[in-house]
Amino acid sequence: MKKLSHYDPAGSPRMVDVSGKSETRRVARAQAFVRIRPAVLKQLPANPKGNPLEIARIAGIAAAKKTSELIPLCHPLMLSHVDVDVTIEKGGVRITASAATTAQTGVEMEALTAAAVAALTVYDMTKALDKSIEISDIFLLEKSGGKSGDYKRR
Repeated sequence: MKKLSHYDPAGSPRMVDVSGKSETRRVARAQAFVRIRPAVLKQLPANPKGNPLEIARIAGIAAAKKTSELIPLCHPLMLSHVDVDVTIEKGGVRITASAATTAQTGVEMEALTAAAVAALTVYDMTKALDKSIEISDIFLLEKSGGKSGDYKRR
């Protein structure tokens, strides 16, 4: 069984030492889904607070840049690119976030944080219309780079 790297031999949490790793290009994509009733989805363009999808996109980008401040053992990374795509689908809003860097550690947490915060922003911008909105399906879609190699969700 593989050991979890965020714990020392005594079981105490620690930040992983990545100083011995090579810098490689790292890319990750993650998603989230915000389940919204059809009647509320129709009202999104006329939201009096502004366009919730565009605000969510900007919030996701900002969140990716702050990931190490939010997740205690994440390394601060110089991101070379972050993108958040927010689209209306049947039953809700799908958010797809991507992050890229050239570094000694991956950007999975940055992509996941971007997707999660964008989803929370859609909720915040629409909660006055419906309190039953659900956020679901937050997960990593794919990642590339680094010692562990590539991953693609099936």
